[in-house]
Amino acid sequence: MSTTETENFGGLKRSNYQATVDGKKTDLFFLKNSKGHVVAITNYGGAVVGVFVPDKNGELANVIQSYDSIEAAQKSDSPYKSTLIGRYGNRICEGNFTLNGKAYHLAVNNGKNHLHGGKKGYNLRVWEAQKMGEHTLALNLVSPYGEEGYTGEVKVSVEYSFTDDDELVIEYLATTNKKTIINLTHHGYFSLAGIANPTPTVDNVVCEINADFFIPIDDTSIPTGEILKVEGTPFDFRAPKPLGQDIDADDEQIKNGAGYDHCFVLNKKEFGELSFAAKVVEPVSGRTMEVYTTEPGVQLYTDNWADGKDGQCGATFPKRSSVCFEAQHFPDTPNRPYFPNVVLKPGEQYKQKTIYKFGVEK
Repeated sequence: MSTTETENFGGLKRSNYQATVDGKKTDLFFLKNSKGHVVAITNYGGAVVGVFVPDKNGELANVIQSYDSIEAAQKSDSPYKSTLIGRYGNRICEGNFTLNGKAYHLAVNNGKNHLHGGKKGYNLRVWEAQKMGEHTLALNLVSPYGEEGYTGEVKVSVEYSFTDDDELVIEYLATTNKKTIINLTHHGYFSLAGIANPTPTVDNVVCEINADFFIPIDDTSIPTGEILKVEGTPFDFRAPKPLGQDIDADDEQIKNGAGYDHCFVLNKKEFGELSFAAKVVEPVSGRTMEVYTTEPGVQLYTDNWADGKDGQCGATFPKRSSVCFEAQHFPDTPNRPYFPNVVLKPGEQYKQKTIYKFGVEK
């Protein structure tokens, strides 16, 4: 795909994403497969601003929510909109944890808790970018010692690929020079009906999650420490059902999350295997999305706090107009030693692979 072809696509203007932030250049990169379907990514926060895939009639539409420009991203009060998340995705209770007998206090940015890496997480950083052919973009970041209160310098590489099978593949690799904690994810806000003004709610989107258990939370969204069966609860997605069916149920956990904002414990034959996590079907367009990941958990979030503000190309995003599947380790793991380990040591590699596969059911 030539430079002229990528200046604009589907209403996205490359020039809107070319800026200088913290002395580094931002840009917009287009990945195109053999079918002519396109993914657009900016190196500002690693945000995916476009996923153009067809509906049952073959019509392309953008099915991911994000920003219209770098300026809009910087001004947004939804700073995680389809961005990379780190150094620790999800919440850590009051920002406190102990590692090697030493107490650490992270930046607090979500009530009394630490969320998604702190006040300036990876979502607000400019990543070094390298386009690797038509299908692949590599992003690299050095997270310094002491950033947001974390120990250790961490070097992170994230590779996005868009295959001819309409799979958006995200692969992560990280190393550290000192023992630290890490929990990376991507916070894609998916609207399979296609973004619009207004973007339709996801109430009728049919969802399946490959999980027999989920992690309950308190009223500040911190895990209670339990791991509960989904059976008999609004969190049972083992058989497909509409997201809206139980989203306002008279249930303490639903109330604590203001809808769905919970980590599901994925069924795995062995730890770290790449396996099926979730599937959603948008009944009007026929679009589908399957999620596969090596991670032990996936956070289901139904955009419960959206305020209807502007997105790309004149679209607006009302409450519950998107669904997120954030593949990750569990929230507050540093304070829950029986949760899967999130400690990274020198000489080790953090690795993760997550796939979002798009399709159509007619």
